[in-house]
Amino acid sequence: MTNLARIQKLAALAVGGAGGVAIYLYAVKREQSPFVENSWTTNVVVPDEAKWDFNWDHRDPKSIVKPLRKNATDDDVHKYNEKLEAAKSKAVRHLILIRHGQYNLDGTTDDERYLTEIGRTQANLTGQRLKVLDIKWDKMIRSTMTRAQETGKIISTELAMNFPIENCSLIEEGAPIQPQPAVGHWAPEPSQFFQDGARIEAGFRKYFHRADAKQEKDSYTLMVCHANVIRYFVCRAMQFPPEAWLRLSLNHASITWLSILPSGRVILRSMGDSGHMPPKFVTSR
Repeated sequence: MTNLARIQKLAALAVGGAGGVAIYLYAVKREQSPFVENSWTTNVVVPDEAKWDFNWDHRDPKSIVKPLRKNATDDDVHKYNEKLEAAKSKAVRHLILIRHGQYNLDGTTDDERYLTEIGRTQANLTGQRLKVLDIKWDKMIRSTMTRAQETGKIISTELAMNFPIENCSLIEEGAPIQPQPAVGHWAPEPSQFFQDGARIEAGFRKYFHRADAKQEKDSYTLMVCHANVIRYFVCRAMQFPPEAWLRLSLNHASITWLSILPSGRVILRSMGDSGHMPPKFVTSR
C-alpha cells in the first residue's frame, strides 16, 4: 500500500469532514512534491571540521607568496600572479606504504623480533606484486626496526632496481595518539602517546606534502614501516580525526597507496591491500 493510500484511509476514518480533507490534501501534496529528505550525511550546511583544508601541508602558493598591498598597481598584480604560478606544484607524489611481514612475537628486544618464515614469504610476495606494477621507484624509506629493515630488503631485492634506500627512526612503531574509542586490551601509559605521538607526527610532516614546484614528473616512494604508523598517516592525510586510527586494520606486508595532487587534494587509492597473497599467508597479528 502506498503512503498516499494509507493516508487516504486515515482521512476516511478521521473524525469530522474537515480533518479528513486536511489529511487528504497534505498527502496529495507530499506525494506530488519533488522534495527529498536529506540523509544525515548530506547536510545542506557543511560543518567547518568537515571542510577540506587545501593548505594542510602549508605549501599552498598563496601561503608562501607575499600578499599584495592594498594600493597594488597593475604591475604589482602581474608580478604577484607570476610568483603564484611559479610556486604551484606540477607533479603528483605517490606514497606507497608497506607494513612489515609477520615477525617473532616472542622476542624481547628489537633484534629478536625478526621476520618469521611466513613473514619472509609475505615480503617476497609483496615485492613480486610491486614489480609487476612496472613503476620506476624513486626511493625506499625504511623504519629502523628489524622487521621493517628485513621486509624492505626482501622487497628491494625482488624489485632488482637501483634506487636510494633511506632509514628513518621517525616512522618506527609506536602509539601515535590516544584512540577513540579506547580498547581494554591495549592501554599504553599516557606518557607513551606524548613521546611516540610527537615523533610519528614529525614523520608525517616530513614525508606527506605536495610536490615541490621544481619537481617536473610524478614520483613514487616506497615506505616500509608499521601498522600504527600507517593507520595514523592515512587518517592525517585524509583529514579524518586522527583518533580514529585504531578503527582501521592492516594485514602483514599489505600495500596502502596515497597520492598527493598538485592542488593539495589527497587520494587514498588502496588501503591494506593483501589480495596478491594466497589465503594461507594472510595474517595481521
